Amino acid sequence: MNETMHRPRTRAIFRWIHLVLAIPILGYIYSPFEEIPDYAPAARFVFLPAIVLTGLWMWKGHVLRRMISKRSVVTGITGK
Repeated sequence: MNETMHRPRTRAIFRWIHLVLAIPILGYIYSPFEEIPDYAPAARFVFLPAIVLTGLWMWKGHVLRRMISKRSVVTGITGK
């Protein structure tokens, strides 16, 4: 299968992961002040980094893919 067929599917998957992981962050923001310590570790160390990584991948994933493909081409030519 062509790689260009995977890109829209990959983007849709990352978009859904991004949106689903935003739900606990909204709960963290809009929850009563007494319940914030219950959400804090998961929101800070799990959900927020995952949201940042998926957002960066959707925004600049094409640059990372280009860097990886250039690196594999250079590695293939030099044999290292």
